[in-house]
Amino acid sequence: MHNTRNILRAGIVGTGFAARFHVEALRKVYGLEVVITGVYSPTEQNCRKFAKESGLECFSSLPSLINESDVVHVCTPPSTHEEIGVEVLRQGKYVVIEKPFTGYFGAGADHFSGDTFNRRTGLEAAIRSVQNLLKAEAASEGQICYAENWVYAPGIQKEREIIEKTGAQILWMHGEEAHSGSHSPFYGRWSFSGGGSIMGKAVHPLGAALYLKQIEGFASQGRPIRPVSVSARTHAVTRSPQFRNLGFIKSAYTDIEDFGSMHIVFEDGMFADIFASELVLGGVHNWIEITANNHRTRVNINPNDSMQSYNPKGTQYKDIYTVEKIETKEGWSNISPDEDWFTGYQSEIQDFYHCAATGGQPQSNSLLAADTIATVYTAYCSAVAGGKEEKIPVC
Repeated sequence: MHNTRNILRAGIVGTGFAARFHVEALRKVYGLEVVITGVYSPTEQNCRKFAKESGLECFSSLPSLINESDVVHVCTPPSTHEEIGVEVLRQGKYVVIEKPFTGYFGAGADHFSGDTFNRRTGLEAAIRSVQNLLKAEAASEGQICYAENWVYAPGIQKEREIIEKTGAQILWMHGEEAHSGSHSPFYGRWSFSGGGSIMGKAVHPLGAALYLKQIEGFASQGRPIRPVSVSARTHAVTRSPQFRNLGFIKSAYTDIEDFGSMHIVFEDGMFADIFASELVLGGVHNWIEITANNHRTRVNINPNDSMQSYNPKGTQYKDIYTVEKIETKEGWSNISPDEDWFTGYQSEIQDFYHCAATGGQPQSNSLLAADTIATVYTAYCSAVAGGKEEKIPVC
């Protein structure tokens, strides 16, 4: 029996882009008190700088931060997620793991290259990593909260309601995440990021598609409908000698793809098509369309037209945040007046802390995380085989 807790302590691991929006979202949690105990980073300079800017304590070690926290947020490169996540769960704490959940990063091999490693080896290693996290969760009083914000985007949650209340059967979904390049300084090297566009971008619309089929399955038969096979293609456009670089699209990638597509088949025979790339100008392009047997829904996470503004001179908006990854503030802009809410970040953290307080299971959980990684790395096996359909292993 889990006793409801009214005060929860949050610890942040990492000091990058994700850590910043986690701190902002934590300060907006309602219905219970959240105390941010502090932050830890192995780079002391970064830790002290982040702590000072955020008004937090800088911890000198990961164990000390875990000891002083009830919920630990893993906002570090994916290559570190398994080790940190397992340690948090061993201490009986809830762990929020940013996407991508985990993966294969070369196992520390000298001269590792994302271009040449055996994709089957990568799939097997990624599955082992997922299983290690799942085993740690099963033995823990804590739970894994998989930080897939698309699940919590208001459009996805409204679609969830439609599916549950109308008994809809999803026939086909297609979605995309694309923009002109990642924030992260680690992105672009497989040994840190565990892949390219499929790993770093496609996990978002893929996670939403997998989640909605889970919801359909729970509503119709009391169990999730899971993915069984995938076929995929990838391209490394900006590393091609034929690419003409005009400086608008990020191109400093070492050994990853910058475009990927996946065709996923579910156990009920229905399917989804997911696209991801680093090649799209004009800000983040995040959307998914659901075609069901009784309705059709388009969810425009970003951009959407809730607010549009015309600015004839870019410098006027110099100190005004408009929308993520936009290249210019001149002309018409689709401004997101509350981007954290539209993209699901705030509702994500709210759900995680409600579950940590009550012992409930989050909407975005370890099952979704496991199926996402299994699909991603099976997709890489398919892509190297020229798009051959591959069976997705069950974690």
